[in-house]
Amino acid sequence: MREIIFDTETTGLDSREDRIIEIGGIELDNHFPTGRTLHLYINPADRKVHPDALAVHGITDEFLKDKPAFADVAEEILNFFEGAKWIAHNATFDMGFVNAELGRLGLPPIAPSEVIDTLSLARRKHPMGPNSLDALCRRYGIDNSHRAKHGALLDSELLAEVYIEMIGGRQAALGLAGPGQTTVEENEAAGVIVAGRPKPLADRVTETERQAHDAMVAKIGGKALWSRYQ
Repeated sequence: MREIIFDTETTGLDSREDRIIEIGGIELDNHFPTGRTLHLYINPADRKVHPDALAVHGITDEFLKDKPAFADVAEEILNFFEGAKWIAHNATFDMGFVNAELGRLGLPPIAPSEVIDTLSLARRKHPMGPNSLDALCRRYGIDNSHRAKHGALLDSELLAEVYIEMIGGRQAALGLAGPGQTTVEENEAAGVIVAGRPKPLADRVTETERQAHDAMVAKIGGKALWSRYQ
């Protein structure tokens, strides 16, 4: 199952007038990063970066002057996301801008069924909050000390780690798959499919412990429950 963890930076807060100026995405396959990423800066045409937005992400009008327009990179973006879920923190905001940009080009919007909002997942899992990306990094022990300002790719990388932790993706599935097989279980809280551990853990029982156990079973004799499962 392909998923793209993504984030956008914009000229302001109003998707009807403001524009996307940066988009970053991290590809996951069965909740494991594949190494494929998307990172683009975008020229917002005649829309200037609002001072409040500049204070958040630090992307200036001067920096964006020679960057491509959204129309020039729309195909690249859609190809990267094709067949994958769009996953963002406070996805209503990001998807509002994405769909507004697509609408300006006469392209259809991304359906809500293709979108997962990690903020909604966090609020269900941690109803007492706080559930900002920084707060979730602290909760899950994810180092975000290098995040001086918001950046689409950096925030996507952090969110990918948070998302995997939230859905239990680093834990073993409860199935009994053999070597090389993958089990799948439904994570009811997150509403997504969680892939099982790709290979079993190494045996932690030592040969000395095994011999001691066998000796104990032999001493108990035929009444030993363990004898039924050998």
